[in-house]
Amino acid sequence: MINLVDELTKAYNADAWHGSNTLTLISASNPHKVFTHPVPNAHSIAELVLHLTAWTEEVIDRIEGNAAKEPARGDWSLPLENSEQEWKHIVADFKSANEKLITLIANFTSIDWNNNINDQRNKELGTGVSNAELLNGLIQHHAYHSGQIALLLKF
Repeated sequence: MINLVDELTKAYNADAWHGSNTLTLISASNPHKVFTHPVPNAHSIAELVLHLTAWTEEVIDRIEGNAAKEPARGDWSLPLENSEQEWKHIVADFKSANEKLITLIANFTSIDWNNNINDQRNKELGTGVSNAELLNGLIQHHAYHSGQIALLLKF
């Protein structure tokens, strides 16, 4: 079986197969440019990180047995302000959410991984899946948005 804890760790802050991990990309971001929109109709780096954090927190909630829903922060929340201090807060929240999730799943057994979350299948919300499917989806989500951040860093 694939070690999903290891795969999440790689996507978050280790040796991701697809290139730079999410935290490396975020750390390489210029705090004065993360709020800009260099590509028309695209999200800023700050918005992408807020989105990643929101869904990581939602995955934590689901694994802890809470009903699936939109993230408490919202799907695409906006920064409170465009400042270096706000960026530091956004990055700290991203780190905290990922580290909490990794700690939460570090000792999962095969039974834990196979347990389904308690909702009917809804593809848009990602409900009605096992914990393993849920976490695999989050890992893919991290990789997808890391690619977007990598492209935005080129502007």
